[in-house]
Amino acid sequence: MNHISIRYEDSVAVVTYDRGEKKNAMSMQIIRDLTATAEALKDRHDITCVVLGGSRAAFSAGVDLTDPERFDLAGKSLSEQRQILTLGTRMCRAWEELPQITVAAIEGMNVGGGVALTLCCDWRVMADDAYLFVPEAQIGINLSWNAIPRLVNMVGASMAKQIVLLGEKMPSAQARELGLVDWVVPGGSAEARAIEVAGRVSQCPAHVVRMSKQSINAHANALNHLGTYMDVDQAMVCGASPEAARARDQFNKARA
Repeated sequence: MNHISIRYEDSVAVVTYDRGEKKNAMSMQIIRDLTATAEALKDRHDITCVVLGGSRAAFSAGVDLTDPERFDLAGKSLSEQRQILTLGTRMCRAWEELPQITVAAIEGMNVGGGVALTLCCDWRVMADDAYLFVPEAQIGINLSWNAIPRLVNMVGASMAKQIVLLGEKMPSAQARELGLVDWVVPGGSAEARAIEVAGRVSQCPAHVVRMSKQSINAHANALNHLGTYMDVDQAMVCGASPEAARARDQFNKARA
């Protein structure tokens, strides 16, 4: 886990993910590491809150489009392909199911899979110069990782379709207005605000925090898994199309 660090401030764990020049793009190995990080924290009864942040330049540029493990699936069995494509879903579920309150600190860009990950957190703090971007449809794949019901819960069906299909960069003010983020703060201070909020929660008895989160999530997410079982198969179908390969190449060239 060379790109992930954890420090502790009283009963708050601060997880920082920084891949440097890759702008925190998520390779399959990074996804495994983020999953393992959440799994390691879930049984820490001395931790009441977890803050998750990236670098100043980027929370995450989304899935690493150059990662051969994710996009070079030729020769792999359908079972092997499904296993690889399930990794992101498992990561998001691991973070969503943490018993501690989780607060995402978003600086710079937050793209695609990064947005999916922050939707799993209980709260989101966003820098005023940061933006959200969901370009999956533009690169020929579906928004997976069980992100659709979480997004619909927050913004409604109509706005979710706009976010997923139009692929427009969303500034912090709009994200706050829609309820995708909870606080907007000056650039460079998202982590500090997230830690401050987490510290306030930590003043409550830990068992009260955990039971409250469990009850609220049970009601809010009761129907989330009705359609998300098809995420992986949709990703396989969409990603295997020639249109997806062309769209991905065009997207990479435009970013170069």
